[in-house]
Amino acid sequence: MVFNRFKFLFFFRGSHKIRIFLSAYLGSYFLLGILFLCYTYLTLPDVTNLKTHNPRKTALMEFRQNQGNLTRIRHQWIPLSQVPGKLQQCVIVAEDASFWVHKGIDWYEVWESVKKNFASGKFTRGGSTITQQLAKNLFLTPQKRVSRKIREWFIARRLETHLKKSRILELYLNSIEWGRGIFGIKAASWYYFRKLPRSLSLDEMARLAAVLPNPLRWRPDRPSRTVRWRSKIILDRMLRFHFIDKQEYNEAIQRLNAY
Repeated sequence: MVFNRFKFLFFFRGSHKIRIFLSAYLGSYFLLGILFLCYTYLTLPDVTNLKTHNPRKTALMEFRQNQGNLTRIRHQWIPLSQVPGKLQQCVIVAEDASFWVHKGIDWYEVWESVKKNFASGKFTRGGSTITQQLAKNLFLTPQKRVSRKIREWFIARRLETHLKKSRILELYLNSIEWGRGIFGIKAASWYYFRKLPRSLSLDEMARLAAVLPNPLRWRPDRPSRTVRWRSKIILDRMLRFHFIDKQEYNEAIQRLNAY
């Protein structure tokens, strides 16, 4: 009985030391996390100049150039007023259907991404809003890191605080990557279709929006089965949300099926 009591006291004292060690260990990580968040917040870029300033070069452009074998950047600025409303809507329904109502981060999509990535055991879905993508394109890199994602969230919130939604969309459409060395809707429209955005047909608009998740692999002018499938989904959403009528839908589907 004395021996058993000794074992109990030894286990109790030992477990108490373990708890102290674990508390200190976890506390240090918590403190580092707080310090990291403070550092991230204090070193955020100033976005207020974007109210009137149109950036000529973005972090993503520089990143692509630094990767090598990219000597030319195709990029021409175009005001949002010169981008057809249907083209704007194609991009929004394809990339961020709740763009006009969220505050920079769509937490439902974040949670869905976490579940999918956890189930697959790897990073397969990002769940980024248009504002987050803009933050990444302007100031960060496409590298998939937790620290980069947190910084992206902070910048997205700052963009939403200081800029109007229409300005965020204008910046996004002018900075998004649409192919190797191709940035912005005006350059993409001319490169793939030899047209200005206002002259694009509805199916061409849908195809341009369809390639955004993987613009270095997919092409809107030579639509693969995946691009045609994604384009049809975009057109279905456009019809469902009453951005186009049934006749416009049928004509676009007919042209899409011709490829």
